Amino acid sequence: MSDDPETLRQIEELAHDDRPLLVLDVDDVVLDFIGPFPRFLEAQGYELRFNSPRLHGNVFDLSSGAAAEAETVSALIDDFFHGQADWQTMTEGAADAMAEIAQQAEIVLLTAMPHRHRETRRAYLNALGLPYPLLTTEMPKGPAIRKLRGDTGRPVAFVDDQPRNLISAGESVPDAHLFLLVKDSRLRALMAPPPEELIFVKNWHEALPLIKHALGLAGT
Repeated sequence: MSDDPETLRQIEELAHDDRPLLVLDVDDVVLDFIGPFPRFLEAQGYELRFNSPRLHGNVFDLSSGAAAEAETVSALIDDFFHGQADWQTMTEGAADAMAEIAQQAEIVLLTAMPHRHRETRRAYLNALGLPYPLLTTEMPKGPAIRKLRGDTGRPVAFVDDQPRNLISAGESVPDAHLFLLVKDSRLRALMAPPPEELIFVKNWHEALPLIKHALGLAGT
């Protein structure tokens, strides 16, 4: 499994921290995505049909009814991230949960998106009052989480809405606690049963006590 050189460079910029580590995906974990993205598509003349958990293959032209080409879908996603501050809002419960955990643990945001969008996302997270370090990656997330953990053996928890990212993390950090957060009932209905090693949660209210327990934090 390959490392993303730019992600490694970003990790090297972080201050050393040996507290328990919580790594969070951003889209649909910290910021809502699957709610505002269909509204964005409609404004561009497209619609998202919930035929599978994937975006590619499920975006359709409103005027013709034809499925959008992969290149068109990628361009639409890119445009969405350019204007994310106009569309995305904070996931319910995320800010309070993060603030509570941050009193005893390191929190790092790890988002799978082109590196060119990092500064736009960083600025928006700052505006929302979320100062946690932000890393971008264009490769599987597991190697980045292994690098973030370092050599201390500290407890690690990782929250993502995509099973493949969590599986990648489990391959790189076998003792990591892996949380699959899928709050949209339409997506939950389309997903295959998650692997046993993934802890399935529907919202931050469910996730918070489980994460605190996994990281061995006081007050659990």
